[in-house]
Amino acid sequence: MKNLWILFLVATTFSFAQTSDYKTIRGTITDGNRSIEDVAISIEGSNQTTFSDEKGNYVIEAKTGDILSYSYAGLKTIQIKIEDVTEILNLEMFPDINELDEVQVTASRRKSQKDLAEDYNSNPRILKTAFGYLDADKAAGRINVINKEDINAIYLCVLDLARARIPGVAVLGDCTFGGAIFVRGFGSINNSPPVIYDIDGMIFTDTPLWFDINNAERIAMIQSASLTVPYGFLGGGGVMVINTKTGTPNAPKNVDQARLRNNYVEGRVLTSNEVLQNAPEYLKEFENSASLNESWEIYQRYSTSYSNSPYFVLDAFHHFMDKWNSNDRAETILQDHKNVLQTNPVLLKSLAYLYEDQGRFDEANEIYKEVFILRPNYVQSYLDMARSYRNIEEIKQAAAMFARYDYLVDEAFLESGENDFTTIVQREYNNLLTLQKGSIVNGSNGNDLFVAEEDFKGTRLVFEWANGEAEFELMFVNPENQYYTWKHTLVDNPEEIMTEKNLGYNIKEYLVDGSLPGTWKVNINYKGNKSLTPTYLKATIYTNYGTRDQKMEVKVFRLGLKDVYHELFSLNAPSQISN
Repeated sequence: MKNLWILFLVATTFSFAQTSDYKTIRGTITDGNRSIEDVAISIEGSNQTTFSDEKGNYVIEAKTGDILSYSYAGLKTIQIKIEDVTEILNLEMFPDINELDEVQVTASRRKSQKDLAEDYNSNPRILKTAFGYLDADKAAGRINVINKEDINAIYLCVLDLARARIPGVAVLGDCTFGGAIFVRGFGSINNSPPVIYDIDGMIFTDTPLWFDINNAERIAMIQSASLTVPYGFLGGGGVMVINTKTGTPNAPKNVDQARLRNNYVEGRVLTSNEVLQNAPEYLKEFENSASLNESWEIYQRYSTSYSNSPYFVLDAFHHFMDKWNSNDRAETILQDHKNVLQTNPVLLKSLAYLYEDQGRFDEANEIYKEVFILRPNYVQSYLDMARSYRNIEEIKQAAAMFARYDYLVDEAFLESGENDFTTIVQREYNNLLTLQKGSIVNGSNGNDLFVAEEDFKGTRLVFEWANGEAEFELMFVNPENQYYTWKHTLVDNPEEIMTEKNLGYNIKEYLVDGSLPGTWKVNINYKGNKSLTPTYLKATIYTNYGTRDQKMEVKVFRLGLKDVYHELFSLNAPSQISN
């Protein structure tokens, strides 16, 4: 039966086309303080346009897959792709600040980033860095460049190369036991930080003894303080830039972005108890209830007035599972209101998250099947099913879903490309093959199954959100109270959000830097989902990822309070796991 179901899922990929029926999209447009009149709302590729009224309200007929464009003089144009569940789109528009990007000033012969990129292959003095292209001949500071014809293969590592080929540096240590490079002129070796390394745009603070000198296209030493400013205080000792022939080799790829910036958490971050004070009254009463019967009385009292609210159903369902471990009461709630969740993939996925939060993976698997049938053209439907099968220890089914995804991408039935999802699905698939190869291929045939070496081992965080319209900022705070913020908002990352919509995924991973063990914190600033409803966010925390001791924990959060940072969770990250 399970194999038949897989075949049914594959068939749905081609039989479930997007509906061509128009539906009504409505909302209100503001600038954050007041409503905006006469915003032009149009459907890309058509002549259909409407305008917001004096209260900022608008109504337009569109179909799933259409792209709505919102434009107003002086404000940044916003584009949103209509999904199967889209009905309400309340927008906040922002000033359009014109940046002087890719401007060529003839008098100074300054080239744009586009020009430098075009000249990179023909000009050996142009470097690719984590912060763009850099022309060594026109840079406002000293750069020593070693081109590939001058890089001798006799050098065992970058320490030997620097000692022999780069003037003005001091090298301590060797290629066997490790060491560091110091740039003279930045102060004495005793009080100056060592050189850091920018390899194909990825930054490493430890000397990369693993780097194969033969793979170097060009190597440069940036010594001027004016040129190391983008790297923050870590670049104060100088930066060795290495551009490779084939891209970065198999090596540690994660770096603590917080340490690259001189950012320290200073503002107040709300606790979970403080967030609760801004929640609906029924949630406050649920939390303060002293017994299962009292909670049930609260549910019954609110049930009539909230009978058509799917989020009340999800909240009550979660409360009885989470606080009282009463699966019977929780399932009764679903049965009482089953009509409000049916056929809505956002609500169903939220329900699957809540099941996973309680370790009820079999129930979650059934929900993910329903979501797959509703969204067979979403790439994440395949990843969700593969991981769900893995959670219920149906390993061959999990591998089959990954393989089916790869096949559909290869045959161009599903879109792919260079994006976050591609990286994540490859990592997940490889992890499955690495740790559970024996469950996929029986006997000696397993030796014929190629598995790439895991490129990351340590603490891995995966974030998923049920509503594709959700906007938020995730703050990762390291043990030294420095932070890095990923902004999933239309004002900061419109292209990334459009890619998510086009391919059909809502997922992001963060690899915790193992060179800084200790307590990490994850905070969030929720910006809303363009309607007056909450968003469910799932965080999957992997410890010892990529090893036989790998463990997984799922946490689910109800996001409702907007425009303020509050705590999500903390974790203790160990030092980097060696290979």
